[in-house]
Amino acid sequence: MSTRLFVAALALAAAAFAQSSKPEDSITPEGLRAHVRFLSDDLLEGRGTGTRGHEIAARYSAAQFEGMGLRPGGDDGTFFQAVHLRQAIFNAEQSSLSLTTNGNEEKQVLEKDWYSPGDYLRTDTAAEGQVVFVGFGLTAPELKHDDYAGVDVKGKIVAYFPGAPASWESSLHAYYSSTYLKAKTAAEHGAIGVIGMWSPTLEKAFSWERAVRNYKFPLFKIVDKNGRPNDSYEQIRAGVAIPLPRAKQLLAAANKDAEQLYKEADEGKVQSFELPVTANIHLLTQHKDSTSPNVVAVLPGSDPKLKDEYLVYSAHLDHLGISPPDKGDSINNGAYDNASGSACLIEIARAFSHMKQAPKRSLIFLNVTGEEKGLLGAYYYSLNPTVSKDSIVADINMDELASLFPLKDVVGLGMEHSSLQNDIKAVAAQLGFEISPDPFPDENDFIRSDQFPFVRAGIPAVYVGPGMKSTDPKVDGKAIYMNWLQNIYHTPHDEITLPFDWASNARLAKMDFLIGQRVANAPQRPTWNKGDFFQQKFGGPVGK
Repeated sequence: MSTRLFVAALALAAAAFAQSSKPEDSITPEGLRAHVRFLSDDLLEGRGTGTRGHEIAARYSAAQFEGMGLRPGGDDGTFFQAVHLRQAIFNAEQSSLSLTTNGNEEKQVLEKDWYSPGDYLRTDTAAEGQVVFVGFGLTAPELKHDDYAGVDVKGKIVAYFPGAPASWESSLHAYYSSTYLKAKTAAEHGAIGVIGMWSPTLEKAFSWERAVRNYKFPLFKIVDKNGRPNDSYEQIRAGVAIPLPRAKQLLAAANKDAEQLYKEADEGKVQSFELPVTANIHLLTQHKDSTSPNVVAVLPGSDPKLKDEYLVYSAHLDHLGISPPDKGDSINNGAYDNASGSACLIEIARAFSHMKQAPKRSLIFLNVTGEEKGLLGAYYYSLNPTVSKDSIVADINMDELASLFPLKDVVGLGMEHSSLQNDIKAVAAQLGFEISPDPFPDENDFIRSDQFPFVRAGIPAVYVGPGMKSTDPKVDGKAIYMNWLQNIYHTPHDEITLPFDWASNARLAKMDFLIGQRVANAPQRPTWNKGDFFQQKFGGPVGK
């Protein structure tokens, strides 16, 4: 072959490659694994909110974005948005809970009988009064349900189960299970204190012992410019949680069986009543204000008009930090939760940055802090966005975006509420994924990850995560996931050594890339479905 023909052949081959290559193909198993390996290394000490380890992770994420040529989207021309926090340091020795039943007072033992996160508004606070059981503690006029009907809780302390009736649609079940909403509802009815009761369902999914272990981690809320903590209510003077045996004892004082009462509440029956019990709660808390960074990067859009609208990709960078040793290990590395999501965020950004022409709309890549403390970074950003809130068209969130087996299906949390459902269905078909319903509606995952603060801001948002089905009929995907959830989740054993299926992880990342590509290039921005619950509750654009 002549030199000229050889060069021509190379040119044709290069042109053919350029035409056939897809930007999402740059998302590789190896690239994802490399990010997870670094972010979950012991060097970062579990990436606890406000710690040096999280700061290292934030600088790593920002450096990756800067290397792609993305623009800083944070404070003062940087990649960082300072999230203002208040830490509640609970004084266990000087705090107390006593319960008086039929005239007999009994002081409760901390951790065995109760625990509390303390109080974010006051350093020394108390609540004393009669206890009123209010079922799930919900007022939901849309669903014709009111646990406060027929009872007077003014100046009293309410006790309620976690969760909501099982028959409610998954996303509504999750919304009404919100602890902030239950406290808000209690305050609106005049209660001065709250007691969260462990339920049979919660005990199976997340034991009291694990909850007590987790409450020992540093606890935070975001604060506004005036130093006021978010989702805190002056009316509620004190709040505690109690385990299932103690809840059974309180309800038995009113001749009620806790198991039967919970079963009936789960069926949607309202059974609220006064208990022959008074509670005396005294909480002492030290406050410490600090900051922890969100990482914000921007890829400007290519369309002269649509570039002023923004699609947000979000993932949380933090994890739990250092805890008491568990089988000799005290660093909660958080490889699955959520180094995997942050790795996908970085590689999706890289895929977009490699495109010859950027999408029509601009993209924001948001790596948030404080998710494990209550979605703090995402709430802070939704309340203090670095662009106009009205210009944000949607959020695609990535949490635990990984699989431990060859993956056959995905779950689109929140997809049924907006036009984003159409994009998810189209991309799932393109990649050969089945779409399954939420396999664990009682876990309330829709409100427990960073898409929900955007929903509360009236912005359509979804979290597309792995399902439970394996492409290998010999593999029980749900059993593998349940083992992770029950034995590894939120422990020091969530490490890079887990048997991740990196090829499936890359497919998950590609799915989110393609969903975002469709949204960023569509003529119309995403809309809530007409008459949708969340659109009516929080506003935002509505479709036909």
